[in-house]
Amino acid sequence: MKVAFIYPGQGAQYAGMGKEIYQKYQEAREIFERADEALGFSISELCFEGPEEELMKTENTQPAILTVSVALTKVLQKRGINAEVTAGLSLGEYSSLVLAEALDFEDAVRLVKNRGKYMQEVVPQGVGTMAAILGLENEVVEEICRTVSQVGKVEPANYNCPGQLVISGEVKAVEKAVELAKEKGAKRAVVLAVSAPFHCSMLKKAGELLERDLEKIEIKDLKIPVVSNVTADYASKDQVKDLLIKQVSHPVLWEQSVKRMIEDGVDTFVEIGPGKTLTGFVKKIDKTKNAYNFEDEESLLKTLSALGV
Repeated sequence: MKVAFIYPGQGAQYAGMGKEIYQKYQEAREIFERADEALGFSISELCFEGPEEELMKTENTQPAILTVSVALTKVLQKRGINAEVTAGLSLGEYSSLVLAEALDFEDAVRLVKNRGKYMQEVVPQGVGTMAAILGLENEVVEEICRTVSQVGKVEPANYNCPGQLVISGEVKAVEKAVELAKEKGAKRAVVLAVSAPFHCSMLKKAGELLERDLEKIEIKDLKIPVVSNVTADYASKDQVKDLLIKQVSHPVLWEQSVKRMIEDGVDTFVEIGPGKTLTGFVKKIDKTKNAYNFEDEESLLKTLSALGV
């Protein structure tokens, strides 16, 4: 069995996440306490109690999900379950880098708070949006984006799994692309309830702002391989900062990243953090592989039993 830990990104959050595990496991509690101290406010309380509208603010969502993911990881590791490789979707890549010990947890949690703030601020609300296109080949969606580019900016943002590509850009252009996708026979094409056009060139400025923060941070040797969103390949220590800067405005090659891990022998994926979106993606990418998720006590017991622990 070759195990990969995979980590969710923004959109997976909900009030109450991590609470049960925090109450039950000392090693998880320590991570929440370290996050509160690093941020100077109680992100734990926000994870457990909400309010929902505060938790939904990008600059809170990102450190909240990272904290939950890292706390849950400690619980698995304490039970002797470790990964041989890791990847995370967008924000989730920071959890992977913490797992690989390339990034200190405290540095990561402060970084992603700022990352969320920059991503929100560089494009005024209402200017950009995203849409999910289901049931079309990637090439068809890429062609639609090129066709619509005379209306405005629209680009592929997330290659999630076969037949699911998220696009990102200016509102008018995204709406036009959705129309075209429906004409081309998409099963579904829906504008998403997001606050910014993530992972497209409109967010280049956010990457530049993040670069200033990254300059002050030390990246250490990676203890386990991390597959990067930008390249769908393994990141070397020297590439990490550059890839994190690019990641903000580049498409997330999630489907390609999972395929890369499978090619290298991964047969078991454990999604760690709120929700089970990535578990679903893995099943769509290759249904012969095992995929489990861990977000609460119930899913922990199921995953442990499936892994024979």
